[in-house]
Amino acid sequence: MLDALTVATAVAALALAAWCGFAAYRDQPTKDWHFIGMAVVSLLATVQLIVGIVQLARGERPDQGTTIFVAYLIGAFACIPAAGFMSLAERTRWGSVTVAAGGIVLAVLQVRLYDIWGG
Repeated sequence: MLDALTVATAVAALALAAWCGFAAYRDQPTKDWHFIGMAVVSLLATVQLIVGIVQLARGERPDQGTTIFVAYLIGAFACIPAAGFMSLAERTRWGSVTVAAGGIVLAVLQVRLYDIWGG
């Protein structure tokens, strides 16, 4: 895995979580700007998914097993889009809380991916 990409994705996810958490604190639902932020974080997760698959295809193997690594990659890829769709269903402050929680979950998944790869 690319350490810089993992750190960038985790930091972006935490920034999104703070931003949406602040919106929830102000009793606001997710807005268009939040969805742009979710798109940026999702793009980073997509790049990480592609890099992980390419490294596996080149013959590199994670320390803790390929199956669990791929499962975490897919979970990290789907985390923010799932939170975004759920926030569309809940157009209150709780939609912002959902995206904030998704950002925290993605940051934790990044730490776990780093550990699984052998960091």
